[in-house]
Amino acid sequence: MNVVLAVTIALLGAAGLLTVIRLVRGPSALDRVVALDALLAILTCSVATAAGYALYAIDVPVVVVVSLMGFIGSTSVARLFLQERE
Repeated sequence: MNVVLAVTIALLGAAGLLTVIRLVRGPSALDRVVALDALLAILTCSVATAAGYALYAIDVPVVVVVSLMGFIGSTSVARLFLQERE
């Protein structure tokens, strides 16, 4: 089980690092928004992995809140960019 946890943490860390690089170097604002949404998804997976490993059900509301923040943020920014194009 510890090997699976170590591999999962390594993959989530690598994905987070690459996403932060895209967030900083993104050529457009939409690329940065997508990177931020992906970073929230990686954070959600990290919290869920920690909750699953430690068998804490108390972290489930945190996962739900972070997921909702990502969804609402992405939807709001998409509407903002759509209104700017009109």
